[in-house]
Amino acid sequence: MAKVSKRIAEARKLVDKNTAYDVSEAVDLVKKTSAVKFDATVDAAIRLGVDPRKADQQIRGAMVLPHGTGKDRTVLVFAKGEKAKEALDAGANYAGDAEYIEKVTGGWMDFDVVVATPDMMAEVGKLGRVLGPRGLMPNPKTGTVTMDVKKAVDEIKAGKVEYRVDKAGNVHVPIGKVSFDNEKLVDNLKAIYDVLLKAKPSATKGTYVHNVSIASTMGPGIKVVGESLEK
Repeated sequence: MAKVSKRIAEARKLVDKNTAYDVSEAVDLVKKTSAVKFDATVDAAIRLGVDPRKADQQIRGAMVLPHGTGKDRTVLVFAKGEKAKEALDAGANYAGDAEYIEKVTGGWMDFDVVVATPDMMAEVGKLGRVLGPRGLMPNPKTGTVTMDVKKAVDEIKAGKVEYRVDKAGNVHVPIGKVSFDNEKLVDNLKAIYDVLLKAKPSATKGTYVHNVSIASTMGPGIKVVGESLEK
């Protein structure tokens, strides 16, 4: 078992693992239990009663959080000519075609999000082995394959996050920073919770949301009462 610092150990004592807290209390606790010396990210983990192996129970999409994530994300746009210029004017960090295809092929990965115009996907698809495992492959379902590159870049810079159910039925999404006001973290968590409720597959049987928890970087997981997210 990995040894943890005294600060982290003390922070963990503040949380009862067997208790689910009202969202306001949970957010207050996540800030109190942040024991790192930087502005930690707050992540939400939501376990759903779906079977990701079945195509009709796959949950994937993207949304703009009401208050963003607190992180300035580096955006690469694969586009040609005027569309590349449009992306750069919108605030993309990098935009182009063959030059960036070659750079990524060579191992360059200095970006957080990738957007591509549809006409570039034949070439971008060749980067699947590099981008896919990192969750960076552009996808129409998340709005990252589009001719409206300005809108895509604007949304990403405004705090757009992608969500996708994993093999165990969990969805992990960043909802902000410890430095955020409590209300902003609550709003962001309620927003992603609402989106997932609306995305419930019709084929799902039984309990849909099994549990919700939040945690700061290296902080303890704090269970949240689902009903408190619906107020």
